[in-house]
Amino acid sequence: MRMNETEKELIAMVLSGRTEAFEPLVTPYRGPLLALASRLTRNREEAMDVAQEALLRAFRSLGRFDASRSFRNWLFQIAANEARDRYRKKARERAAFPDVAGRGPSATAGSTASDPEAGHDRRELRADIMRSLAALSPREREVFVLRDLEELDVRETSRVLGCSSLAVRVHLSAARRKLREAIRRDLPHLEEGR
Repeated sequence: MRMNETEKELIAMVLSGRTEAFEPLVTPYRGPLLALASRLTRNREEAMDVAQEALLRAFRSLGRFDASRSFRNWLFQIAANEARDRYRKKARERAAFPDVAGRGPSATAGSTASDPEAGHDRRELRADIMRSLAALSPREREVFVLRDLEELDVRETSRVLGCSSLAVRVHLSAARRKLREAIRRDLPHLEEGR
């Protein structure tokens, strides 16, 4: 996925000092970036922080952006790195302070204006899926989210995560297997409809 001409023009404007051009450059990616961060962190508030930090880092690093790459994938890479850094920091904090209880995953709410019951069912399903994602290692979760939920191809996923295509395939296979097992074990009602 290559950059379009509008993105190229906006990047050139930002780099020439017209910083107001950054907003229209990133606006189309705010939703997908937040969705990615939510899936990686499993916490809405932390996801907002990750997405915001990713945008800030992108702004600061725009001069080093490789125009032959996809701008969207570059943003995703920054967000994945930020989520990974936060996960590592939390792991170090848990190790240093084992008596402090960790926070569990939180579900994000969808729109329920037209059908409150359907909205409730969607929220429950989303919460169930987010809990199932907890069965994955951080790397498996990153690969699964980027490949299967964000629909990046294997090559794009490997570039975003800075690993080989083979590593993506291995982690994706493990993630899918673990999710199938978790769904069978914890969410048999999802299997019944198949």
